[in-house]
Amino acid sequence: MQRRFIIRIAAALGAATLFASFGAQADETIKVGVTGGPHEQVMEVVKQVAAKNGLTIKIVEFSDYVQPNAALAGGDLDANSYQHLPYLDAQVRDRSYKLVRVADTVTFPMGIYSKKVKSLTELPPGAKIAVPNDPTNGGRALLLLEKQGLIKLRADAGLKATPLDIVENPRKLKIVELDAAQIPRSLADVDAAAINTNFAMEAGLKPKQDAIAIEDPKGPYVNIIAIRDADRSKPWVAKLVAAYRSAEVKQYIESKFGGAVIAAW
Repeated sequence: MQRRFIIRIAAALGAATLFASFGAQADETIKVGVTGGPHEQVMEVVKQVAAKNGLTIKIVEFSDYVQPNAALAGGDLDANSYQHLPYLDAQVRDRSYKLVRVADTVTFPMGIYSKKVKSLTELPPGAKIAVPNDPTNGGRALLLLEKQGLIKLRADAGLKATPLDIVENPRKLKIVELDAAQIPRSLADVDAAAINTNFAMEAGLKPKQDAIAIEDPKGPYVNIIAIRDADRSKPWVAKLVAAYRSAEVKQYIESKFGGAVIAAW
């Protein structure tokens, strides 16, 4: 009897150890890079949803667009969520990063803002217009200016348009290229500025109310979750994507941002 009791205790302890080990393997922790503002706010909700499925997310906040991809490529992050696909494609091409998109997330329509005029028609000849200095967001801003009839670009300029591609500029606008994150702080120094919505909102601007022109949200600039190519098949990837694209997160986006941020699923 005593021997049977000892065997049962040993079996129970073995099972407990096995289940504990399985639980430890099931729960994972990852680091996700974001920029401040809406991306960080949304990821906080994603974090709560993911925790219910055994995935712990540590959010790492950045103040610019360059470092999150460098940190991801260097292994300091497991994923990032802050950029659109054209920007990632440019970074992969220019820096040879082995990074890939695994999901679409949200769209932030770019807006044109001004502290000096209330409409684009009021811009004086020679007005200074600030645009982001990175190739993809700079091109995006120029396309928005073209859409508003302020300039005309070469027909083949595409998403990578630069000020050198401007072929018609009837008001002789002066294009001022600045770091995207710094443009809101420079708004008083220019006549108008094309500002990415996450940076605009971080600066207290309300796109629906304050922008004097805004981009069509149905374009190529949907934001994404990026990971290292080597991590595609890891279980946490599917958990992260499912948490982001959950009903809870979509409801939060719709109630929090009032149409300035749009869920892409």
